[in-house]
This record gives sequence, C-alpha cells and structure tokens, in this order.
Amino acid sequence: MPWLASSQLECLSSCASQRQCERTVFSFYCAVREQLPVWVLEDMRCMEVLFWEDGHPRAFLPSEALLYALVHDHQDYARYLLNRYRVSALGAPRCSFCCRRGSGSPHLAVAVRYDRLSILGMMADALKDSQSALRDYLDSCGGCAHVADAGKTAVQLAVELSRSDCLLTLLVRGAQPDCLDAALQRLVSADAAARRHAQRCVDFLLLFLPKPPVPRRLHDDPRRWQSLLGDEVFSWLCGLAPPTLLLQALRCLARTGPDRIAALPDFLQRLL
Repeated sequence: MPWLASSQLECLSSCASQRQCERTVFSFYCAVREQLPVWVLEDMRCMEVLFWEDGHPRAFLPSEALLYALVHDHQDYARYLLNRYRVSALGAPRCSFCCRRGSGSPHLAVAVRYDRLSILGMMADALKDSQSALRDYLDSCGGCAHVADAGKTAVQLAVELSRSDCLLTLLVRGAQPDCLDAALQRLVSADAAARRHAQRCVDFLLLFLPKPPVPRRLHDDPRRWQSLLGDEVFSWLCGLAPPTLLLQALRCLARTGPDRIAALPDFLQRLL
C-alpha cells in the first residue's frame, strides 16, 4: 500500500502482529483447557506462543502458564512448571489492564477461588526450602486495585468463600490465622448449603490461633453464639474457661498436616 505513510504502515504491522500474538495465546489457553500432555504444552509455550507487551511480542512466561493450569486444573502441567521453574513460576505476571508489573500472589487467589486444592499444595511445596519466604508468600495480598481479590490474603479469601480445605492447607503451611471475626460473620450469613464449610473455617482457625482474641460480636448476642459454637468453645473464646483436652489434642494434630485431620474417624470429624 504505497499511499500510506511509513508511520501508518508501522501501525498496521503492529496491529497485525498483536492480533497474531492474541491468536497464539488463545490457542494455548484452549490447549491447556483440553488437558493436552505436558510436553505438547511446553513446546507450544516455548516455540509458538507470544504475548504482546509494550508494542513488542515476547515469550509466554511460566507464571502465566501456571495461571492457565490453575483455572483448568491441569495438575500435571502445574507440577511440571513448579518443579522446573520453582519460584519464578509463582511470580506475579504483568497486569494487562494497567500495564504495571504484577505484585502479590495472584496464583494463590486463583487457587483458592477455583478450589484447586492439589495445586495449592504443590505451590506451597515449591517454597518449602525457605520457611520465611513461604510465610511471606502465603500472607501476601493481591496487587492491582482493579482486580477482584486485591488487598486480600489467601486466608481472607478462603474464609470469604468458605473454602475450608484450602484454608486448612494454608494454615498448616504457616499462613497467619487472622480472620476469626470474618469467619464468624460468614458463619452467620451463610445459607444452609454453605453453613458446614463456614463452620469448618471457624474450627480450623481456632485450631491454629495461639491465643484467640475475644471477638466483640460474641458479647452482642451471647445466646446465639453459644448455640452456634457450643458451650465449651464459647466459654473458651470469652476467656471463661481453658480449652478442652480434646480441642488441645486436635490443635496439636492439625499442625502436623492437613491429611491428619482428613484421616480422623467420622465421630471426630463431626466435632470440627
């Protein structure tokens, strides 16, 4: 098109390149969704998939691929990425909305929101060699303000969504159990279908709190909370009695791993 100026030609060329990058990214998304083998996905990511950024194409990062694996629960691919790239696979990708370098732990938020329990455990295991780095990662918040889960830790999100199994996994790995008030509020507002998981979130937080604070809401309607929590737990939270021997035993057991709680017999499971 000789009638176009050189700047217009560059713009058209850039637009065409950008559309091509978008097509490759969408093809890769579909491939992960279809649960294609790991070697096929890695070949695509390394040789075919390009991401458009700052006016230029670039390679699709392992951290971006891990988000796709989380959304579609491709556990084999997630395991490969975490084993191969370790910490870099957990890095926050650049935000496509505000073009800022990502921060926080978007992978944790996605894992909790989509209830990807197995991959959540893999992510924590990737940082197990450094307990301080693992705790910092588990307690980090979302980044950009326009993201749905911005400013929330994974524990806060698990409580909000009543993801009790995810919450237990996070607490066992060292996340701070600092959402008791929110968990109690969720217990009150949850419908019948979610009440069981909301109750388990409260119970798991109680297992990991070194010394539970006295939530002010307990004094607002003590009879109601006493019926919801039981006499012994209510008295303990209000500072009127020490924790029972059973609660102390469960607190010790919970710290050894989430599988120990799952392995409890039914009559003890019903106490949680």
